[in-house]
Amino acid sequence: MKTTSEYTNGEITIVWRPSKCTHVGVCVRMLPKVYRVKERPWVKIENATTAELKAQIDKCPTGALSYRENK
Repeated sequence: MKTTSEYTNGEITIVWRPSKCTHVGVCVRMLPKVYRVKERPWVKIENATTAELKAQIDKCPTGALSYRENK
C-alpha cells in the first residue's frame, strides 16, 4: 500500500495517509461529492471549495487527511 496519496486543486494539496485511516467516515459524511470510496481516484477535490475542504480535513479524527497550501 502507498504510504501517502496527494490530490491538488492548485490552491491546496490534500495528503491522505492510508495507514492512519480507521475509516470513521467523517470525510464521506461531510463531503460525499468529494470522497467517493467506490471510485478511483476516490478523492474528487474539484467537487468542493478550498474552504470546504479545509473545514472537513480539520475534523479528521485520525490525521489521515491533512493539507498544505500551495504557493
